[in-house]
Amino acid sequence: MKKFPDFVPPTKVAYLERGTTLHLRRCTLTSIDDPSAEWTFDKEEVRIGSMDDNDVVIRDDTVSRYHCKIVQEDSGYVLVDLHSTNGTFINKVRVREAYLKPGCTVAVGGSQLRFAAREEEVAIVPSRETRCGGLIGADPKMREIYSIIEKIAPTATTVVIEGETGTGKEVVAQTIHSLSPRAKGELVVFDCGAVPPNLIESELFGHEKGSFTGAVMTRQGLFELADGGTLFLDELGELPLDLQPKLLRALEQREVRRVGGAKAAKIDVRIIAATNRKLEDEVRAGRFRQDLYYRLSVVRLHLPALRERQGDIPLLVQHFLKTGAYNRNPDGSQRVRAASREALAALSAYPWPGNVRELVNVVERAVSFCDGDTMGVGELPDMVRAAVPVAPPPSARGRAAEPAAGRRSQPAFAEAPRPSEELMADGVTFKDAKEKWVSSFERDYILSLLKRNNGNISHAARDADIDRKYFRKLMKKYDIEAAGLDDEDE
Repeated sequence: MKKFPDFVPPTKVAYLERGTTLHLRRCTLTSIDDPSAEWTFDKEEVRIGSMDDNDVVIRDDTVSRYHCKIVQEDSGYVLVDLHSTNGTFINKVRVREAYLKPGCTVAVGGSQLRFAAREEEVAIVPSRETRCGGLIGADPKMREIYSIIEKIAPTATTVVIEGETGTGKEVVAQTIHSLSPRAKGELVVFDCGAVPPNLIESELFGHEKGSFTGAVMTRQGLFELADGGTLFLDELGELPLDLQPKLLRALEQREVRRVGGAKAAKIDVRIIAATNRKLEDEVRAGRFRQDLYYRLSVVRLHLPALRERQGDIPLLVQHFLKTGAYNRNPDGSQRVRAASREALAALSAYPWPGNVRELVNVVERAVSFCDGDTMGVGELPDMVRAAVPVAPPPSARGRAAEPAAGRRSQPAFAEAPRPSEELMADGVTFKDAKEKWVSSFERDYILSLLKRNNGNISHAARDADIDRKYFRKLMKKYDIEAAGLDDEDE
């Protein structure tokens, strides 16, 4: 007789040296009367009945149209009777709702099914697509995330999304929700760091009228509002330590009790959480409960920073220009249609500490300054233009074209001058030093170009490859006046 494991671990992702793998939990139903009739699922919910829109269709007069369902939870599989006429049985015991143990027999009307569950290891192969839901990118790291999302979205697995601020963690949550069976339900978002600590419990679990000062009416919490859908807990690392046991209880019992309430209410909610902190470090520091950490860390997705996938920047810029409401003419047509090669080079060279969110803001700003249908370097912020690599002089270009044998040629950059002692002094922040350094460079650069072109602004702007209006703005910014203006500059 085949021996079944007593417990099959929930779906999870493992990041190993040999590559990313997904440990996928699957369940199988096999007809005892007809062993050739077998159904295998890795989805969150499996419905059984005589109607054709069930996942398992049983042609049996004793089976109700929608007889029962099997729900996948993190702790196992639960069989729920849907008020069937003849009842649902596990090992000859009639049940309304009960956990399924691998190897047990499920009787549905006059039909008997053998239940089995197993863990299957699936190697993650990067998707061929360059987007998944609201996520955009052709980098292998992103396409690997697409493959994981496509496999875990149909399940009920809890997901924790890690990554720096601005990498798109909420977009990942929206994508998982939209690809799941819960897409018809609500995606409720809660920012743990944006609500005062004394109000978080009421926000999440609700409260009864009169339960505290100011509670003038009964209010549902976000868990109840997300019933049948998904609750996205953003910035989970900001959740106060004293509220973490209550969150853990809600996850394990799938029920919540309002502040001041006497009864707990059952909930059917999928949890997706996001954090820009390393939860392992928070656990070691005593700021995050270890049991909650293990309860949440079922599937963990790490979003790469934008500087780790700079090849995606042209694709993202084109998408923002195409979809941004800020890039529309009164008739609805697109104002700026593309970015110049030089602008894309500058955008790709910048390190993007604010990630995709910062890129969106830079593109929107550039569009507001753009006069034509192409976004150029002149429309980009100073900090982005300062990251552009400087081309080598003509004599160096000739030598660079003939690298020494056995040695790869390297792109030439202008040797950076050493900052002044004033900028390197104690107490000067990086931000202040950078702003002063960039300002000093811009002023010297503008003066040098004007001197080289005898004060002709048009010629100087052309040499700098920036728009003349923007060149004038820089002159005004640094109180620079040019002598000998020609007619077109007056």
